[in-house]
Formats: sequence, structure tokens, C-alpha cells
Amino acid sequence: MRSHKLKTALLIGAGTALATALAPASASASAASPAPSPAAQSRSGVIVLDCFANPQVRPSTYLIACGDGNNGLVSLHWSQWGPSSAVARGLDMVNDCQPYCAAGKFHSYPVTVRLDRVQPWPGHPKQRDYTEMHLSYTADTPPQTAREVTYRIVD
Repeated sequence: MRSHKLKTALLIGAGTALATALAPASASASAASPAPSPAAQSRSGVIVLDCFANPQVRPSTYLIACGDGNNGLVSLHWSQWGPSSAVARGLDMVNDCQPYCAAGKFHSYPVTVRLDRVQPWPGHPKQRDYTEMHLSYTADTPPQTAREVTYRIVD
């Protein structure tokens, strides 16, 4: 029983640490100097929502595994951010969860990211967001992961 509690605490701590590291800059921005709205930052007027439903434009990091923090994109460099799609290159950081996730190691996989399927952002008239993310691994892939992966970004 005690071992299970320790493993659970370690898992929660590891997930929290990764989520904090990958949290968008807007989540920790100072209230003293308000940042321009994402729509104002994006010439296309399109945003992508992070795990906390915060609008982002050209994020340098993006958490994929919102629940446990065991998968996220880092070092994103955007070559395109347009009205119908966005494209970036970066690294997919994936926890191998061996022997379990709290004790696992993160491994990086070069990836091309494409955002598309632009839709109106519910509850925010005049604002649109990308609702689908496509990952294309450019070298190795994480174990049991296809070279091409698609995620739905929930509004």
C-alpha cells in the first residue's frame, strides 16, 4: 500500500514538472505588463488552444498529454502560421515510462508539426482556432507510434 502511494506521488510530481516546463508563457506572464491578445499577435487571426484552453500563437512548446505530461512538443520553430494551416519543426519529448512513468526517461524525436482544420472558437465570435494537429516524425518514432499521427485539439 505504501509503495503504491509513493509511486502515485512520484507520477503526479513528474507530470506536474513536465506540465510546468511546457506551460505556455501566457500562463506565467506578469499582470503588470499585459501581453497583446493572441489575435493581435497573429496576422492570420488564428490561434491554437493549449491544455488550459489558453489561446496561443506560434508557441515554442506545446503539451500533448494534458493529463499526465508524458508527451509534449518543444523547440518549435514556425515557418508558417496562416489562415488555414500552420507548420513548425521541433522535437516530440516522450516519456518511455520504464519501469513506470514516474521513473521513466524522456526521449526526443524530431518532428514536423502541421495545424489545420480551422473552426470558429466557440464563445469567441470573430476568433478562429486550429482544431487538428498532425505530427510527421522525420527520423525515429516513439515505440509503437506510426510515422504520421493526428490529434484532435478540443475547443
